[in-house]
Amino acid sequence: MPVTTADKRAAFKKLHDSGCFIIPNPFDVGSALALQHLGFKALASTSAGFAWTIGKPDNRVTIDDVCNHLTAVCAAADIPVNADYEDGFAVEPEKVAINVARGVKTGVAGLSIEDFTGDAANPLFEHKLAVERIKAARRAIDADNSGVLLTGRCEAFLRGVKDLKLVIERLQAYADAGADVLYAPGISTNEEISAVVKAVAPKPVNLLIGGASDLSLQKVAELGVRRISIGGALARMAWTGVMNAAKEMAEKGTFTEFANGYPGGELNKMFK
Repeated sequence: MPVTTADKRAAFKKLHDSGCFIIPNPFDVGSALALQHLGFKALASTSAGFAWTIGKPDNRVTIDDVCNHLTAVCAAADIPVNADYEDGFAVEPEKVAINVARGVKTGVAGLSIEDFTGDAANPLFEHKLAVERIKAARRAIDADNSGVLLTGRCEAFLRGVKDLKLVIERLQAYADAGADVLYAPGISTNEEISAVVKAVAPKPVNLLIGGASDLSLQKVAELGVRRISIGGALARMAWTGVMNAAKEMAEKGTFTEFANGYPGGELNKMFK
């Protein structure tokens, strides 16, 4: 029997009950199916990884772009998909709610709303507005009892505001506003991670590991984190292969990088 959207949402919620899991970030349907094939229990979209596939920089895609992408990935995968829904593609809470309702209809099992303004000089939405945006997203999700998990995301560390007290205050406010999961991309030390986990307990925390790290699934689990996402890391790895081979051809006229390619026959088997 086909896996229904309701089934995926129920499975996603259950994954957050205990333990720690990796939720890798595919950038298209093929990479989503590959990750499913490898046994991962859930997936998360990546704003940057997807944007690069359509020739745009991160944070420059439209809501139409994203919803079409999410619809395709959710339809192809038999496991839950969490959406990187950026800033909700709006500033005003009322518009965030409208866009979140649209996102829910793509079939996602979860989505995140961040507090990044897009302005490097003033990177975070004012506290009260940021909280109202989470409340609006919560109302939109609950309007039809979809069961979609809402992640409240504080962008402070990722945008150069290295203020753990501010991060914790915001995450606690987002939790009170209805966020099911809390996320502060950019925190990385044991002390930072533990402080965030303790501050929002018992609600689950998502940790970003977007580059080479001494952390492991086991270590992160011991710190109390519930899930680990990797952002655009897999997309960057894919682009590494493309750019290395393409540069060799363009600059040297040689083709030795192709020796590192994944076997086409194995890819065909995986996608049967």
